[in-house]
Amino acid sequence: MNEGISAKLAVLCGKPIQDASNQELYLALLRLVEEQAADRVQPVTGRKLYYISAEFLIGKLLSNNLINLGLYDDVRDCLAAAGKSLSDLEELEPEPSLGNGGLGRLAACFLDSLATLNLPGDGIGLRYHCGLFRQKFQDGLQTETPDLWLTDESWAKPTDTVYPVELAGQVYQARLYRLAVTGYNGRTNSLNLFDLDTVDESLISEGISFDKSRIGENLTLFLYPDDSDEAGRLLRIYQQYFMVSAGAQLLLDECVARGCNYHNLPDYAAIQINDTHPSMVIPELIRLLEQRGIGFDEAVDIVTRTCAYTNHTILAEALEKWPRHYLEQVVPQLIPIIEKLDALARTRTEDTSTAIIDGDDRVHMAHMDIHFTHSTNGVAALHTEILKNSELKNFYQLYPEKFNNKTNGITFRRWLLACNPQLSGEIEALIGPSFKQDAGQLELLLPMADNRDVLRRLSDIKARNKEALAGWLYQKQGVLVNPKAMFSIQSKRLHEYKRQQLNLLFLIHQYLEIKNGHIPAVPLVSIFGAKAAPAYTIAKDIIHALLTLSQVIAASPEVSPWLQIVFVENYNVTAAEKMIPACDLSEQISLASKEASGTGNMKFMLNGAVTLGTMDGANVEIAQQVGNENIYIFGQTSNQVIRRYDAGDYYAHEWYEGDPNLHRAIDFLTGPEMLRAGREENLSRLQDDLRNKDWFQTLPDFNAYLVRKEQAMADYAKDPLGWQRKCLVNIAKAGFFSSDRTIAEYDRDIWHLG
Repeated sequence: MNEGISAKLAVLCGKPIQDASNQELYLALLRLVEEQAADRVQPVTGRKLYYISAEFLIGKLLSNNLINLGLYDDVRDCLAAAGKSLSDLEELEPEPSLGNGGLGRLAACFLDSLATLNLPGDGIGLRYHCGLFRQKFQDGLQTETPDLWLTDESWAKPTDTVYPVELAGQVYQARLYRLAVTGYNGRTNSLNLFDLDTVDESLISEGISFDKSRIGENLTLFLYPDDSDEAGRLLRIYQQYFMVSAGAQLLLDECVARGCNYHNLPDYAAIQINDTHPSMVIPELIRLLEQRGIGFDEAVDIVTRTCAYTNHTILAEALEKWPRHYLEQVVPQLIPIIEKLDALARTRTEDTSTAIIDGDDRVHMAHMDIHFTHSTNGVAALHTEILKNSELKNFYQLYPEKFNNKTNGITFRRWLLACNPQLSGEIEALIGPSFKQDAGQLELLLPMADNRDVLRRLSDIKARNKEALAGWLYQKQGVLVNPKAMFSIQSKRLHEYKRQQLNLLFLIHQYLEIKNGHIPAVPLVSIFGAKAAPAYTIAKDIIHALLTLSQVIAASPEVSPWLQIVFVENYNVTAAEKMIPACDLSEQISLASKEASGTGNMKFMLNGAVTLGTMDGANVEIAQQVGNENIYIFGQTSNQVIRRYDAGDYYAHEWYEGDPNLHRAIDFLTGPEMLRAGREENLSRLQDDLRNKDWFQTLPDFNAYLVRKEQAMADYAKDPLGWQRKCLVNIAKAGFFSSDRTIAEYDRDIWHLG
């Protein structure tokens, strides 16, 4: 095979491999992948899925595609024989900036699993030119610059397919870009991304600011445009409708080409609405069906049987509600349909809390989704129960048959084979290769949980991954870390409910304890990766406090050997692939009842990290899988948290005054050490929020977090093999959290594809 690959690459380069530059070889591999992927395209014979999502955080694709196509080992070896390195070529690939966090990464995992399971399913989204933004730290503050990632060699290829989309009375032309999605030993599907030919990247001025009124030039510049002003909020509506209108037209064209007569659309298509950003596909598809001669009542029935909705949040503010006059301005053609849908929904119940248009003239996207789809699912068992019993109880009572759970999952090929080949190779040597296709086979590791030789080998792999991360951090940020320390990692979007501020208070406490001569059981390197939304002031204050504290610790000769904070700049999939294999302690410390699921928790456990977490989201199911002795659970339960909110009896100031350790840690934020290194405005604002508001109940969980984290550090230091046994059990029990399993359940219960 190597000879065939060598010959093929030489032809694609136009010269022998050893004479080709890395850029020439990289482009040759892109063409090789495209050819091989095209050979795996299969016809659609039944229902096809259209997965509509504002985000697809796909990460770099070269290695993932080579693995899925069965080419990785041969390409790596033939390049090495010519004195070339595949890892060097991978560095040339830009990180696609098409998503931000868990929502987008989940969508990418789902596309991979659809293709792996030979299920016909394509993604529909937008071709953002800058994604969210590129994060930079300057003077201890997050700054944002454009992440201009698109090149002529991008995986998403332009097509001649263009659809008209009417926005605020003007017609724009949505061009389709198509990106091949390869499955592991499976078919090739597509990610369909829409863009305007007229978007102008030079419109961006200082930082990531731009003229939000010039829709033809700015529509797909950024993911989640800053919505702190009305122009930004309107732009989000422009984006969402542009995506769903073009996507709906593509769907109808493809179905008609396969014999659909519109009346039987549910036999040809299944639509999954990923969170509320694509919700306008419901009235838009009704509008398009009416244009094609279908009556309103029948169109509603067709759309309801075609569409399903995934809810990704318990936070009420994250369920989109648009003022009607916004929609009247941007998509006036949808207003009559939305009004009729609201009237129809009101005939089903006297409970006005389920209305689509509320008394303040706001249009509730999630309400429309639940009324006019046939399925509403949560993304973890706890999340779904909270939706049914609390947040969406009124809808559950109306439509109990629609509600179901689909616990999230991750692609094992990406998050084990691609990013941790040493661990993957060791697992294959121990149990064979079947786990790559069937993640449940990882349980074959369990009988080896007391095999000291196996545990030592796993420990050696973790040590090498930590050394690799240390090298990468030095190369990327000039930061020296101790690879023999315990690596605690909290990497996710920066949001108060995810509680990076709880970790911050612990680190302040540790600093003060070490200063007072109380040496911890093991040195700790606390690593963060997160972006804060540009207008999210407190989130940016938390970043500033962590960066400031890192300076204070580094300047202390008695503390710095035992404690270090590293904040990874511009956290993305590439950074995650370096960090996750090196993690010892996975920080999953959101306030119980607030994290819908999480998927980082799954990636960390798969790579042999032990979870420190609340009973929130999928942490609950991780604990059930691994057992309490192999996870560090702390803090309030979701029921306790919900009761506190309902009673309104949580007063942060009482906790601050009543706990000397908390009082000391919070006061430290504006103490002389921090003020010498940081900015009083940011530190005081965060301190005031923690003392007097603390909406996500950091303070009640502080002591429990402190105790469990120190216990984890002591266990790690005093019983290395016992710790490694916990790691092995986590790896062995990670199989349940495969996105292959999740997608199989979606297909069995909702989509019925093929």
